[in-house]
Amino acid sequence: MLGGSATAFSRSLFGQALPHLIVIGGGFGGATCARELKRHGLNVTLVEPNLIYTACPFSNAVIAGLRPIEAQQFRLDVVKQGGVVVAQQWAVRVEPGARRVFLVDGSSLQYDRLVLAPGIDLRFDALPGYDEAASAMLPHAWKAGEQTELLRRQLEAMEDGGTVIIAAPSNPFRCPPGPYERASLIAHYLKTHKPRSKLIILDAKDTFSKQRLFQAAWQELYPNLIEWVSLSSGGKVNEVNAKTRTLTTDFGHHTGDVVNVIPPQRAGQITHVAGAADRSGWCPIDPVTFESRLQPNIHVIGDSSIAGGMPKSAFSANAQAKVCAAAIVSLLRGQPPSAPKLINTCYSLVAPDYGISVAGVYRPANGVLTDVEGAGGTSPPNAPPSFRSLEATYAQAWFETITTEVFG
Repeated sequence: MLGGSATAFSRSLFGQALPHLIVIGGGFGGATCARELKRHGLNVTLVEPNLIYTACPFSNAVIAGLRPIEAQQFRLDVVKQGGVVVAQQWAVRVEPGARRVFLVDGSSLQYDRLVLAPGIDLRFDALPGYDEAASAMLPHAWKAGEQTELLRRQLEAMEDGGTVIIAAPSNPFRCPPGPYERASLIAHYLKTHKPRSKLIILDAKDTFSKQRLFQAAWQELYPNLIEWVSLSSGGKVNEVNAKTRTLTTDFGHHTGDVVNVIPPQRAGQITHVAGAADRSGWCPIDPVTFESRLQPNIHVIGDSSIAGGMPKSAFSANAQAKVCAAAIVSLLRGQPPSAPKLINTCYSLVAPDYGISVAGVYRPANGVLTDVEGAGGTSPPNAPPSFRSLEATYAQAWFETITTEVFG
C-alpha cells in the first residue's frame, strides 16, 4: 500500500513545479504505475503509442477458439480520465544525464524520475531462419493481437490428422507456463475438432513451470496427443525453414502443418536505448525500489526487469508497479523506501474447465528478489475434478479483477 496523501506534494514543497514522472509502456505494469503515481498528486505522463492494449493473459484461449480477441482488448481511457497525460507516441531516445525522453515526432519531455515498462522484445536475430518475415508464416503469438489471430486461423485451416509444433525457448522469457498452457488448449481444440491430429513441443529446457501438473493433466485429458521433447532429448531448435515449416534440432528435422515458434526474448528496446539493460539483454534493478543499477533516476518494472526469483507475468508487473510507485513517492519525500514483499499468482488453463496454479512470495535479500521459503506453492497434484474446475473459475475471476483494476 502507498502511504501518505497526494496533498503532501505541494508546490511549496518542490518550488514552482511538482515533480514530473514519465512512464513508458501502457501494459499491466506501466498503466498501474502511472495511476498509482497520479493518485499522489504528481504530474505523470504515460508514453504509449496504442490507446487499445491487447492483453496476453488468456490469449491462449483465443488461439483455441474459446474467446474472441475483443475480450483481450482494453482502452487506456480510464488512465487518461484519472489525470494522467497520455502521449500517444513511441519513445525513441532517452538521455539519462539530461533526464529527457525524446518522442518519435521530435518533441521531448523532461522528467524527475522515469519508469520503463516496455515489456519484451523478440530476438529475431537469435534463431537462424526465424525473423519477422518468417513470423508471418510461423507465428510466435507471444505479443497478443494479429499474431494471436493468425495462429488461430492456421489451426482452423489445418486438416484433421495434421501436426502442430510448438518451439519453446530457454529461460528467461515472458510467462514461463505459457507455452504449456498453449499446448494444452490447442490439444483441447484438436481433441474436440480434429481428433486424428497431434501436437509436439520442442523445448530448449529440461524442466518447465508446473511441469508435474501439466504432464499429469495431459495424460488424463490428452493421452497420445501431446509429445514433449526436452532439451536432453533433442528438443532445442537450432534452425528454422519457414517455407517448408521445418525445425531442425541436434537430433533431426521436424516438419509441421502448423508451427508456432516462440523465439528467445530480451527487455524492450527503449531500455537498451536508455542504457538500463546489461549484456544479458535484461535490466538489473534494486529489489526495493526497482531503480536501475545502471542508470540513476530510472526505474524498470515488469517483464524487462531482472527480478530474481519473481517470474515475468502480468501479476508480477502489476505488483512491481505498486512497489515502484510507493518507492518513488518515498524517494521524492526524502524518506527511505520500505522493503517490500511481493506476491505472484499464475493460473493456467489445461482445458476450459480445468485450471492449475502456482503462487510465490518474494522479498529483497542479498540485492535480489528471492522466494520466501515455505510461502506459495502449486495446486494439489491429486485434486478432484471439482477443484480443477474451481481453479478455472478463479483464473477467469483473476483476469477480470486485474484488468478492471488496471484499465477500468
